[in-house]
Amino acid sequence: MMTRLFLIFFVGLVLAHAMSFALLFYERYDATKSLMVGDLERELSIAAITLDRLSPAERPEWLMRLSSGNRQYRLGPGEADQPLRLAAARTAVESIRSALSSSYPVVFHAMADDDSFIQARITLSDGSSVVRDIHAAMPPMAAWLPVVLAGQLALLVACAWLAVRLAVRPLTRLAQAAERLDVDQVSPRLNEHGPIEVARAAVAFNAMQDRIGSYLKERMQLLGAISHDLQTPITRMKLRAEFMDDSVDKTKLTLDLAEVERLVREGIDYARSAHGTEEKCVRIDAHAFLDSIVCDYQDTGQQVSLSGEHVAILKTRPHALRRVLCNLIDNALKFAGAAEVCVQDTGPQGVSILVLDRGPGIAAAELDAVFQPFYRLEVSRNRNTGGTGLGLAIARQLAVVLGGSLVLHNRHGGGLAAEVRIPANPQ
Repeated sequence: MMTRLFLIFFVGLVLAHAMSFALLFYERYDATKSLMVGDLERELSIAAITLDRLSPAERPEWLMRLSSGNRQYRLGPGEADQPLRLAAARTAVESIRSALSSSYPVVFHAMADDDSFIQARITLSDGSSVVRDIHAAMPPMAAWLPVVLAGQLALLVACAWLAVRLAVRPLTRLAQAAERLDVDQVSPRLNEHGPIEVARAAVAFNAMQDRIGSYLKERMQLLGAISHDLQTPITRMKLRAEFMDDSVDKTKLTLDLAEVERLVREGIDYARSAHGTEEKCVRIDAHAFLDSIVCDYQDTGQQVSLSGEHVAILKTRPHALRRVLCNLIDNALKFAGAAEVCVQDTGPQGVSILVLDRGPGIAAAELDAVFQPFYRLEVSRNRNTGGTGLGLAIARQLAVVLGGSLVLHNRHGGGLAAEVRIPANPQ
């Protein structure tokens, strides 16, 4: 939009400037022509009167006095013998002829090889002729005029660019605010000051943002409340199942209750993950932190290893980060039987922590879809593995709370890489 508006203004200004330049040039041409014709009338009249009063012997000396630069007088009939072909020349000579014909006959002819080279032949009272060379050309344009016109155009273009930027800036801020709008964290509010239309749009956007935040908060509270309230009847059913006689139905009921309990527990975790910003950022020893997570898994006999660069200090929310990494490691162990935690220091950008496995991986078309709550893959990661479809949703939501991101990509040679990107200075 900004480019389009600027092009409209730019083309309009260039056309208007070109018209102004054309009018200025035409006015200058007309004024210069009138001035030159008037000067030529007076000059020819003075020259004719002066030469007519002199004797033929004195005229050559005065011809030198009357001539200077491009103004040349000569005795004789002249060399030009062609009719005038330039319209501007014919208009000018008519005015001169009418001014001089009452006193001295004057005839104008053009040179055969140059239409702009004209000779005016004046017949004096004794019948002799005097020729005045006339070059029908406009005086050259002043060197500073194009510079001034270019400067004016540049100034107009700069003003147009500034005006377009000022007009589009509120829309740009609104678009940026819409892009920053995140369902998982509080987005900054738009400034509600400025022109009436801009202020109204900002107020409407802030109100919409507040409503979205309120709806999401209510959704999370509802999900958490339902999940929490379901724990009591589930516990009662589990106790009752314990008093049942051993049978196939008891085993199936126990498994179903365990699955429902796991779903409820992860529902509570998902609801709580939206409020991870309540945890304060602290500085931790990153290597010791990651090593403790890996050692906890190794103590239970799981194949989890730590590799990569040594990152000394990391500012983050440790509990949220631990839950993210544990979810990713659990997934890797579930589908590959082993996991590798790899750390990469990305410098000013922060730190990348990768959880690598050699499992079946995920189809490229579903790498983003798996982050949706309760989404399950059809083949490799289905209900039979015990998943509820909330693990990756919780992990990504907490990664956003950390100020970073979580991305998945398939590894060369098979397997999945889950990369948690943590900024150097989270908010």
